[in-house]
Amino acid sequence: MAWNEPGGGKKDPWSGKGGDQGPPDLDEVVKKLQDKFGGMFGGGGGKSNGSDSGGGISGPGGVGIGAIALVLLVIWMATGIYIIEPAERGVILRFGAYSETTQPGPHWHIPYPIEEVYKVNVDQITSFRHKATMLTRDENIVDIELTVQSRIQDAGDYLFQDQNPEKTIRDAIETSVREVIGKSDLDFIMTEGRSKVAADIKLKAQNMLNFYKTGLEITSVNTQPAKPPEQVKSAFDDAIKAREDKERLENKAEAYANEIVPQARGEAARKIADGKAYRDRVIAEAEGEVSRFLAVLKEYEKAPRVTRERLYIDAVETVLSQSSKVMLDTKEGNSLMYLPLDKMMGGTDTGYQSGGRGGYTSEAARKQAPATETRDQSRGRRVR
Repeated sequence: MAWNEPGGGKKDPWSGKGGDQGPPDLDEVVKKLQDKFGGMFGGGGGKSNGSDSGGGISGPGGVGIGAIALVLLVIWMATGIYIIEPAERGVILRFGAYSETTQPGPHWHIPYPIEEVYKVNVDQITSFRHKATMLTRDENIVDIELTVQSRIQDAGDYLFQDQNPEKTIRDAIETSVREVIGKSDLDFIMTEGRSKVAADIKLKAQNMLNFYKTGLEITSVNTQPAKPPEQVKSAFDDAIKAREDKERLENKAEAYANEIVPQARGEAARKIADGKAYRDRVIAEAEGEVSRFLAVLKEYEKAPRVTRERLYIDAVETVLSQSSKVMLDTKEGNSLMYLPLDKMMGGTDTGYQSGGRGGYTSEAARKQAPATETRDQSRGRRVR
């Protein structure tokens, strides 16, 4: 007898009855799933004894739809899982409006169409070059070339606050360059002010980007050496050469001044010291002369005659000590005596010789002294 015939015994492998245990009934599995989903969504599905109750879904078709809906729900919820890389930021939109910005790591959001996620790379550096011909404060024309590097600082502002952040940053750089160059002199831009010009341009441009909420950050501004336009380059080179010659001559003059000024100051100090010493010496001599004169005057007041003779003798001694020739004249005659004192004082003494009243002369003086014989007309005698 077949297993499905009436009275076939306990041979039905799908009924679960009998000695052998078969697989579970598919209808029971579907019903259990239906009951779970009904409880989850507020349905009143329960057990049925061959009839529908509580408006629940019954039948194989209803159970299949619930299972499919559950699978689709799980898949839809799984699409909300996303991962933000370390160099990225996640921007969440809820019904098209900005909601929040998420940091690196795994996240979940309500899937589309309720929420959307935009991933923005905030570590990527973008750069562009800017060239312009500007007029400086001292009315000179100069060519400026610089390179600007930037990155995204705020992903939300970058996506939704400014329509074209790249154009905004270029316009901000151009405006800042014109303002900074227009307030600076040409020499300052081309020499020591190069780094300051770049810093000022970066600061002013960043303030503009923050004001317009572009979400961009300027990381660096590198300026190339400024140069004049080609049309005036030769004249500008001549001006630079003249300025360099001026600086060279000024340095040379300064070095000469540093060398000569200390010498002049030393010479002036020496002359001042000599003048002070001469002043002190003259004053001291004058004071000594005054003291001596006062002393002589005091003695003269006591003995005028003796003092006059003493002064006369001292004066004659002083004069004769500086003379090498002496001429003597007699009071009552016309005889003249010549005495070569230099020879007499420089000669070698050969001994004492009598000369008149116990006097002595050297042998050389006697030989060189001319013998003159004159006759005194008044007395009629010879004088040697």
